[in-house]
Parts: sequence; structure tokens; C-alpha cells
Amino acid sequence: MATEARSRLIVALDFASLAPADAMARKLAGKVGLFKVGKQLFTAEGPPALAQISSHGVGIFLDLKYHDIPNTVAGAVAAALGLPGVGMLNVHSLGGSAMMRAAARASAEAQAGRSNRAILLAVTLLTSHDAGVLRELGLTGTPQTRAVKLARLARRAGLDGVVASPREIRAIRAACGKKFRIAVPGVRPAGAAMNDQERVATPEEAMRAGADYLIVGRPIIEARDPVAAAEAIIEEMRRGLARRV
Repeated sequence: MATEARSRLIVALDFASLAPADAMARKLAGKVGLFKVGKQLFTAEGPPALAQISSHGVGIFLDLKYHDIPNTVAGAVAAALGLPGVGMLNVHSLGGSAMMRAAARASAEAQAGRSNRAILLAVTLLTSHDAGVLRELGLTGTPQTRAVKLARLARRAGLDGVVASPREIRAIRAACGKKFRIAVPGVRPAGAAMNDQERVATPEEAMRAGADYLIVGRPIIEARDPVAAAEAIIEEMRRGLARRV
């Protein structure tokens, strides 16, 4: 079960440039499931960063949260799936059903005939969003009810799963079924700082609730010993998997 837990850990390489991101990737290669490359690193370094990081034998979660008109997002998804090492990517569910359907079609067409298919997810709500932010944006309901509605839209649009906070795991699993993937940021080991996250859980809690993947950044990449920090989180994940109903 430790190997299974390890494959479900995604480490966020939230660095401003390639050199420190690549150094971290070298330290953690073979010890985690995927590396996440987000807007800051990809904007600074572009596709060569993906080629370098994936050269260590670990796949990439390209976290760019595409949100635009359907045709533009379809083109972006198709282009992303041609980049080195991309095994997971995402769009933003607030782009709507037509946009998500276009993304799903583009993903299917770009990966026709592939045996190892990349996973396409939709972001529901950011983990920094609370009820006050939703009110400010004119969105009704609690974060949980809104996230579940967006997850249902993503499933109907043909996406593989969603990115959602730990608080919504059980409700999304109940609404969307066992095969629907749930990747969870906002994960903090017991005693760790929350930083700018609002809706958080420990790795054990998130895995026990039904998460498929955990996305962890600062608790690992800012640790004195990143490898030890990752191993401790994997052990928490293993306990959560063992206690999953």
C-alpha cells in the first residue's frame, strides 16, 4: 500500500525559475507520483521546463486551469497534450459546460490510440475561496454545494475528474461515483501552517475521505529535508488508504 500511496502524491514545483524546480525534481524523482508545474514556472520557462523535469522519469501535472471560449480551450488542451511528460492537465469548471465538452473532445482526439492516457480534470473552486469570496463573486450557496454542482457539470461534460478541496471529497464522491477522479490540494500535515489555504485537511484525512491524488507544495519543497517530508506524508496517506471505507 505504500507504493500505491506514493503514486498518488503530486508535488507542486512552485518555483519562479527552472533551476530550483529541477533540483527539487532530482531529489524527489522516483519517490512521488507526479510533479505539478503551474502558471509561474511555466510562464517563466515554458515547455523546456517540462522536458527537463520529466527527464527524471516522473510525469507532469500541467496546472494551467484553462478558462476561455470553447475553441480556444480545445486548442490549448490539444497543444498541452503534445508537450513533454504531461500526464495530467486541467481546465476551470467556471468556463461552463460547452468549454469543458470542447476540452474533453480535444483530449480524446489528441490521445487517440495512446495506451497511457493523460487525465483531464476540472478545477471546481480554489482552496483559498470561502463563503465570503463566493458572495463577493455573486455565487450562491456554500463552497461545498457549489463545488459539487461544478463537479457534476464536469462529469457530464466527459472529464475524468476534478480538483477540489478536502472538504468536498465525500460529497463529490457520492455525487459522481467511484471512478471519477478527485485531486486534492490544500493538504497540510498535522501542525503545518495553513498559509493562504482556507479549506484544508491532513493527508490521512483526505485519503480516508476518498481522494485519488494529493497535491502538496510548501510542506515538502520548503522543508529542511524534502525527501523525509514527502515520505512522512506518504506514510500518512498509506494510513488513510488503509482506513478507507
